[in-house]
Amino acid sequence: MTTNHRVRRWATAGAGLTLALSLAACGGNVGGGSAEGEDFPGDEPITILVGQDAGGSTDLIARELAEGVSDELGVPVTVENKPGANGALAAQELAGEDADGHTLMVYNGSLAYITPLANEDAPDIADYEIVTGISLDDYVLVTAPDSGFSTVEDLAAAGRPITFGTTGVGTGSQLSQELLFAQADIDATAVPFDGGSPTLTAVLGGQVDVGSIQLGEALEQIEAGELDAIVTFAEERPSFLSDVPTAVEAGYDVPVQQSRAVFAPKDTPDEVLEALRSAFEVAFEDEGYQAFNEENALTANQVDGDEIRETWTSNLDEYRSVVEEFGIDLGGDQ
Repeated sequence: MTTNHRVRRWATAGAGLTLALSLAACGGNVGGGSAEGEDFPGDEPITILVGQDAGGSTDLIARELAEGVSDELGVPVTVENKPGANGALAAQELAGEDADGHTLMVYNGSLAYITPLANEDAPDIADYEIVTGISLDDYVLVTAPDSGFSTVEDLAAAGRPITFGTTGVGTGSQLSQELLFAQADIDATAVPFDGGSPTLTAVLGGQVDVGSIQLGEALEQIEAGELDAIVTFAEERPSFLSDVPTAVEAGYDVPVQQSRAVFAPKDTPDEVLEALRSAFEVAFEDEGYQAFNEENALTANQVDGDEIRETWTSNLDEYRSVVEEFGIDLGGDQ
């Protein structure tokens, strides 16, 4: 298998990765049995944790889905933001919740298969149940129109070190650029921010030369001419930005995407998981949700939990291999 196919698909924010995030002491508590599962959700509300700030892609996705799931299950479904460490703080909280289906999390794939390369104490997806996959989100390398950079070759010929904004340590934003600059032999320094919005602001304001940002967060500014797209990190050109080449087309082996899924505490009863899956499937089919995906440049990835687990576990091994191949230190001194 080539690196191009190994490093496929995925990768948002978080500093503070030196926090102690050991989950051994807070494994999910077994809640309820079959009888309780059959009555799920009863009249109790459901909370969906989001490990990023309000207003970012993950938060918006969670809120859009919460409405549909609430309508289907007949109970309130609220979103609670617990930002920090690329979502690891929210994941730690989820692991300690009762395994009764009333606390869930929209879990970013980057936390599963990129963050562990920067911090050995990152959460392990083996400590959770996976309800369903949600969607994929491509990354795009952007710059301000007056930067003088239009191609990767322009960056290589800059004659000075390049500064690149990332959405946090151990994210797809960081990995995509580290891989690109390593392969293109570009002297570049990472400047980590806490999410896509501040990274976007830094690029717009010229605080950094370039930044890798999720397409849905940057597309409006690209279309308005406020940002120039240099390359995308998709394996094939996204339909949402079909006139921009991929890094793969430019000769670099760096396809990276963000992936998201719905997680529940370990040992959540099968009956509860099935009820949740059914509710999310109904929400996925809603025309309003499908329009939301289109508007935010999201690709549906509504696969089952077993497929997510297999893919994400494989990705971790494959990303670790390619990071070692190019001598990249995602932790660094940031």
